[in-house]
Amino acid sequence: MKNTGILYVRMGITVFISLYSTRLILNSLGVDDFGIFNVVAGSIAMLTFLNTAMAAATQRFMSFAQGAGDFDKLKSIFNVSLVLHLSIAILVLLLLEGVGYILLNGVLKIPEARVGAAKIIFQFAIASTFFTIISVPYDAVINAHENMFLFAILGILEALIKLAIAIYITYTAYDQLLVYGLLMALMSIFLLVIRQVYCTRKYEECRMNVKKYFSKPIFSEMTSFAGWSFLGSSSSMVANYGQGIIMNVFFGTVVNTAQGISGQVSGQLGAFAVTMLKALNPLIAKSEGANNRELLVKATFVGSKASFFLLMIFYVPVLIEMPYIFKIWLKNVPDFAVIFCRLLLLRNLVEQLYITLSASIAATGNIRKYQIYISVLTFFPLVVSYVLFYFGAPAYAMYIVFIIYTTLTAIMTIYFAQLVFNLPVKQYLVNVILRCLTTLLITASISIMPLLLMSPSIERLACVLLISTLSFTVTAYLFGFSPDEKKQIVILIQKIGTKLRPKSSNLHASS
Repeated sequence: MKNTGILYVRMGITVFISLYSTRLILNSLGVDDFGIFNVVAGSIAMLTFLNTAMAAATQRFMSFAQGAGDFDKLKSIFNVSLVLHLSIAILVLLLLEGVGYILLNGVLKIPEARVGAAKIIFQFAIASTFFTIISVPYDAVINAHENMFLFAILGILEALIKLAIAIYITYTAYDQLLVYGLLMALMSIFLLVIRQVYCTRKYEECRMNVKKYFSKPIFSEMTSFAGWSFLGSSSSMVANYGQGIIMNVFFGTVVNTAQGISGQVSGQLGAFAVTMLKALNPLIAKSEGANNRELLVKATFVGSKASFFLLMIFYVPVLIEMPYIFKIWLKNVPDFAVIFCRLLLLRNLVEQLYITLSASIAATGNIRKYQIYISVLTFFPLVVSYVLFYFGAPAYAMYIVFIIYTTLTAIMTIYFAQLVFNLPVKQYLVNVILRCLTTLLITASISIMPLLLMSPSIERLACVLLISTLSFTVTAYLFGFSPDEKKQIVILIQKIGTKLRPKSSNLHASS
């Protein structure tokens, strides 16, 4: 709770700064250049996803060693991780250079006058990707030590730098697209260097001495795990980036702008659930390291339900009032932005229903078959979307296909969770999925009522926010939580009250 609270303070500060920065950037670059940046440098947007996925793999080994009490092993894990991720970074750099040459020489639909700028932007993206991958061991150390205060500071710093960049390109006399791409790449590298310097000074295991601490058995184990983990995370990254390429081929850069806007909203609103999971995932790995499978299962249940509810609090009013919110936020709303964003948020909600199952499967170390099946399934939406677009389907069809894909992934993940760590499937379906969906349907049905009685306005938006918050609170308590969970909530509230009471008494006494 402490770690999550620290990160929520960060989110409260950064969300509005980031959304305002997006508005400034869209107005400065224009629809076409903003679309070019999102399709060409889309890998920058995917850096956070790739970094989180790969750091989680290394963090699993570190948290596992901490849970087992084997702290001497941490230095070997860190140094092996450095060697491993440097190798991965070089391979990815070579791969991106080859793919970029193909994409930027005839595949992507980019105005001829901006092809040169697009090629430079892509090189900025490759540089950011390289530095991100080699910094993964440091992010893993921060996660394993559950140092959420550092994440909070870096998140606020990143938001402020993005705002400064947005303001600067509004007034610069240079090519705004190139300046934006360069500054975004430099910001990524700058923040990663801060992480490296901090970890080297703060944590004893972050001493780079490959000759002394390198261990072949650990390298073999981590290479196998990281290889399968990277297969899953990289295929997901390719699939997500592939959305923009396919959209561009069939519909041009204007649709890429709508994609970029929907991605910004999804990222900012979803950060609250990601924040909670960042605080929870080390506990899952440490539970497995301590051979406490019961705690791992309990954390899995709580994590999926909590992440769903955290997203739902923000998603319901935004889904209902999205056209009005976009009009206030962007003034000139790009075509497809509203429908893209609505479908993307629905997909994210489905994803929360199984998101902690993946972390629990990874904690056991038995991921080979799971990652193979997931990686193959990942390309399903791209193939299907391409066929649909070829026969004239509208642009939003891709998002519908991705919702179907996410549902299939959920089924597959539940199956492997039962196989790998004996997940009680029936209990999970009833206590997590059924309770979450029931809460969502009832809350959404009640929250939509102001639309039947009022015209679009600030007053109606305020009513939707108030009604959705109140109806969620009541519905979640009545239908979302099991009797045992309700007891725990009451006990938690009582404990908080007990801790606050002495402070209040002291204040009265002193007065």
